[in-house]
Amino acid sequence: MTQNHDPYNDAPALQGLTLGQSTEYQAEYDASLLQGVPRKLNRDAIALSGDLPFHGTDIWTAYELSWLNSKGKPMVALAEVHLDINSVNLIESKSFKLYLNSFNQTKFDSVEDVQNRLTQDLANCAQGDVTVSIIEPKHFTFERVVELPGTCIDDLDIEVDNYDFNPDYLQDSTEDKNVAETLNSNLLKSNCLITSQPDWGSVMIRYQGPKIDREKLLRYLISFRQHNEFHEQCIERIFVDLKRYCGCTKLTVYARYTRRGGLDINPYRSDFENPPESHRLARQ
Repeated sequence: MTQNHDPYNDAPALQGLTLGQSTEYQAEYDASLLQGVPRKLNRDAIALSGDLPFHGTDIWTAYELSWLNSKGKPMVALAEVHLDINSVNLIESKSFKLYLNSFNQTKFDSVEDVQNRLTQDLANCAQGDVTVSIIEPKHFTFERVVELPGTCIDDLDIEVDNYDFNPDYLQDSTEDKNVAETLNSNLLKSNCLITSQPDWGSVMIRYQGPKIDREKLLRYLISFRQHNEFHEQCIERIFVDLKRYCGCTKLTVYARYTRRGGLDINPYRSDFENPPESHRLARQ
């Protein structure tokens, strides 16, 4: 069984995060609340250095965005944030929540001012490209609930007695014929790297190449159940493992995680297609 290196033990930057610590909520704007986590920490552990084998984005949905207009009247909206995967840092989720709460009693002249402030602050923290879209209540009716495309593999009748993460489930998992197919599962669960709180997600895998044994793929995904890693890191690990063990010639891995603290995180990694429109799942 492959043993995983825990980057938390070697990273003072992680040990200084507000995540897992008791904190007071600030209701007035404070960009310093944002904290970044170097993407390099985990990518080194899975031999991702230099040019990445995928492109993509981390899609965040903020459901608890509020501020005061110039007359002091509370305003509410949703925000969709796209964080480029080539940024130096990912955004630590609790710090993001605390930062958003600091807008609650802060006056802004316009929705555009809020959007511009979010974009600038998040880009500064991530040290990379960020786009922010504000969705006002008058546009809520256009927000859709969808399910991931493809064939769900969760109904496979398998017996599971081991929940340790193990990419070796993917060994000898391909057949001697090439296919193009899309599979999905709602059984992805991992744990926060720092707090060990559960992270629940659904994942889509679209690939071309040798046909993957669906039972072995499902066992591999279930093996994340006690695995401690951030959302974004889990999806990059799945991408790398599928390339390594299954020889996919084209591959997309897209996960949508349930929200925590009014935020959901939806990492998208692909080597051949662009992200779809972002629509939440029923679980989100």
